[in-house]
Amino acid sequence: MTKLKTHSGSKKRFKITATGKVKRNQGYKNHILTKKSTKRKRQLRKSLIASDANAATIKQMLPYA
Repeated sequence: MTKLKTHSGSKKRFKITATGKVKRNQGYKNHILTKKSTKRKRQLRKSLIASDANAATIKQMLPYA
């Protein structure tokens, strides 16, 4: 069987943790940053664990991660 291709957009956005969960960054921090409060922008820096519903799809896109 041939090798599976990794989805290039996903490999840049997601990491698989040691326990097999999917780690992701938050959105809404690219532009129009003057309207957003400093507190809000600071909290958007933190990464989150992707929901179980989305994690299964993401793991398919990252077959060798």
